[in-house]
Amino acid sequence: MPPTPLSPLGFFATDTLLSDEDIAIRDTVRKYVADKIRPHVAEWYESGSVPARELTKELGSLGLLGMHLEGYGCAGTSATAYGLACMELEAGDSGLRSLVSVQGSLAMFAIWKHGSEEQKQEWLPRMAAGDAIGCFGLTEPDFGSNPGGMRTRARRDGDDWVLTGNKMWITNGSVADVAVVWAQTDDGIRGFAVPTDTPGFSAPEIKQKMSLRASVTSELVLDDVRLPGSAVLPGVTGLAGPLSCLGEARFGIVFGALGAARDCLETAIAYSQEREIFDKPLAGFQLTQAKIADMSLELGKGMLLALHLGRLKDAGTLDHRQVSLGKLNNTREAIKIARECRTILGAAGITLEYPIMRHANNLESVLTYEGTSEVHQLVIGQALTGHAAYR
Repeated sequence: MPPTPLSPLGFFATDTLLSDEDIAIRDTVRKYVADKIRPHVAEWYESGSVPARELTKELGSLGLLGMHLEGYGCAGTSATAYGLACMELEAGDSGLRSLVSVQGSLAMFAIWKHGSEEQKQEWLPRMAAGDAIGCFGLTEPDFGSNPGGMRTRARRDGDDWVLTGNKMWITNGSVADVAVVWAQTDDGIRGFAVPTDTPGFSAPEIKQKMSLRASVTSELVLDDVRLPGSAVLPGVTGLAGPLSCLGEARFGIVFGALGAARDCLETAIAYSQEREIFDKPLAGFQLTQAKIADMSLELGKGMLLALHLGRLKDAGTLDHRQVSLGKLNNTREAIKIARECRTILGAAGITLEYPIMRHANNLESVLTYEGTSEVHQLVIGQALTGHAAYR
């Protein structure tokens, strides 16, 4: 009998780098995903629909929504614990991690960091509990990597604000109760907490997606949406506001992408041990083992990077450019792992019986949202050379 195989991260002994609380949170989320997500996610993906409100309530009851924030009903965990939760959620499906990431690191964080006390009291406890869903309106049809060019406009009309414009590719948009919308004003870019039942606001869902199908993706349409003066987020003016939120969300992706990669690799290893070819298991061939060894190496290196960034964030010393480093490496390696794992499964790898093609398709979106790989390369390049190459 061959020795008991190591897990893909076994060589790296990463559990020794975690606290007991980190491990307890990770294992709780892992069990939730195993019990409540895995039995249904292939069906959700195939149908292009997901019970978002039901899931949000469950995730809120687990304390996962805005879990790394303090006060207002939020759990106040470490950043590292939040990252590990993202990893387990994305091992289930990138759409599930996106729901949690947009709720906690974009919509909730924007209100928590930049909102008024009134806005925090109105929205954060309900959002933490999963009783209210949030979305984050920054990207526009013509402005993704260059959000500063947004055309959505907010103008003063007496004591009110009137918002006009469109946002695109907005996770949770069609099911949200509040949208954090960023718009141009005479004083620069400002954020607004927009109740989605406000007249003039609509959020048609985007269909016919080949990626993130188990996730709600929408357009936001703002047709002279009139808001009281109290709707503006008073704590920030300019792109620093939305970019600070994106930094929070990207941190979760650094961990999350590894969850999808790990699930692919575990699936491929299990399949290779059961699949016989030329009278012996596929796992017994040198080329298969070379693929598995290389993928395990990249997964482990990505995990060590993620944990290091988590410790820096918990210490309050994390630089946003370091998050770019993590997002660039871990999403890029995760999609490579997914594609390589698919080759081990052959034709079986394209079916929803196994999660690999679903993860690979999802990672195509993860690779480019919250900053494309090219943008993160330029962020890192500027840090190393001192020259901005965006234009």
